[in-house]
Order: sequence, then structure tokens, then C-alpha cells
Amino acid sequence: MRHIKFYDAEYDKHLVFLTNNFDLPALTIAKLYRCRWQVELLFKWIKQHFRIKKFYGTTENAVKTQIWIAVTVYVLVTIMKKRPNTEASLYTILQILSLTLLEKALLDQILKNMEPQIDTPQDNNQMNLFN
Repeated sequence: MRHIKFYDAEYDKHLVFLTNNFDLPALTIAKLYRCRWQVELLFKWIKQHFRIKKFYGTTENAVKTQIWIAVTVYVLVTIMKKRPNTEASLYTILQILSLTLLEKALLDQILKNMEPQIDTPQDNNQMNLFN
């Protein structure tokens, strides 16, 4: 293994890299790790914001397609949230859309008609603690 030390003046940090590449200069290795870290941050952001838990394909085209679909859905839901009289969160809108995916109705109508419903059983033999 090759041990590379690098000082990042921009962030005032000392970085240490381990690699099995003995051919490239140390500066090139450090730059490659910086690019790789940016890719890792991108995928972390995508997983957090687009709710992608796994990629269904392994080819470049499959991954790009899934990411673009997620970006498109995110933008459309954000547009829906920006409309007047829409108080629901992005998460709530996504949940409502996933439940009403095949219904033929206007989105504004669906969002207005969906109110939080709490199911309470009528024949409850259990005692209530706070009532």
C-alpha cells in the first residue's frame, strides 16, 4: 500500500490517502480522491432527497434514467407545493400521489380532499389512558 499525505490549503486540512497505485504522482492521487468525494456527496444528496434506496440497473443508462426520473418527480412535486393554497409538505404530497397514482382527478382536488384521518376502532375493549 502507498501512503500519501496531502495538505489542503483551501480548507486548512491535512489529508492522508491509502492507495495501491504506485504509478501516479501524489498530487494526482489527491485530486482523484477529491473528485471521488464529490461523487460520493452527490449520491448521498440524491439518496436523501430523492428517496432512492437502490438502483434497479447497473448500467450507466439505467442509473442515469432512474436519477432523471427522481429529479423530474422532485421538480414536479416542488412545483405543486409552490401553488397557492397548498400547505402540505413535500413528503405529504409524495405520499398522497403514491396512494392516488391511478385515479383520474385533478391534483389540486386530490390535495384539498386529503385530510389527515386517524382511525380509531369503535369496539375497543381496552381502557383509554388519557380520556
